[in-house]
Formats: sequence, structure tokens, C-alpha cells
Amino acid sequence: MKRITLIGLMLASVSLATAVAAQEPQLSDEQYQQWLKDKFSNQHEALIPVVAVADMFFACNRARKVDPIGYRVTDLITKMDREQLAEKLVTCLGDNDLKSDVAINFGLEGCFYEQLADKPAQERKEKMKLVKRAIASLSREERQKSLTQCVTSQAIDYLK
Repeated sequence: MKRITLIGLMLASVSLATAVAAQEPQLSDEQYQQWLKDKFSNQHEALIPVVAVADMFFACNRARKVDPIGYRVTDLITKMDREQLAEKLVTCLGDNDLKSDVAINFGLEGCFYEQLADKPAQERKEKMKLVKRAIASLSREERQKSLTQCVTSQAIDYLK
């Protein structure tokens, strides 16, 4: 009897929560992302450089194969120690500075690769070719701006 009462109470509370949620105005994706930014702005600001470094290292490592492990961007962001990630990027970049064109390009490639991660391998490969062509056609300022926008958006996904 207690079990049935407990289940009934749980169902009632779920129904009540659903009814309340249905009455609240729905946020657009843009409004929801802004709400997330406002609510988690400190975390978001702290996460942006981590995401940028993860993207750069991911693409750099794919190109230069300095580390034998085929990391996923999400694991670099959520599981790897920040110091270790930074050291891996410095090693991978070698003579290239963190603010170099090479690093920016790697960051863009890593960020877009992450956005295409759920696509089938062949489709992702084709789209990454387009991304690389687009990167080559952009000015440094445009690439930097694109990287900032991509990383900012990507970091929001890790706040959810």
C-alpha cells in the first residue's frame, strides 16, 4: 500500500510540474542560450579558454600526431587536467605561438569538427573539407572572430 501511495504521489508531482511548465512561456533557443549565459556567466567565461585550447590541441594532434591517443574534444574539455591540456597544446604547436595563424586555424578546425561529431564519417569528412577551404579564404581577423564565436557557442553546450 505504501508503495502505491508513493508512486501516486510521484505521478501527481510530475503531472503538476508538467502543467506548470506548460503555462510558462517557452524560450527560443537564442533566449535560452542568453539565459544560460546570464546564469552561468562566470563558469562560461572560465570555460571559453579551455574549450579553445581543447579545439586547438584536438586539430593539431590530428594533423601532427604528437600524441598517439585519438582524443575526443569533449573528453579534453571535461576530463583532462587543464595544465596537462595546455602542455599538450604547446608541445603540439611546437614553434607556433598560441596566437599564430596555425593555432587559430587548428582552433577553427577543432571547433567545427566537434559541431559535426554526430554526422556520419563521410559527411563529416566532406564538410570538413569545406571548412578548411573557408578557413583558407578568410582574413586573420575574420578567422579570429569566427573562432571566438564558435568557441563561445560550443562552451554554452557544456553548461547544459
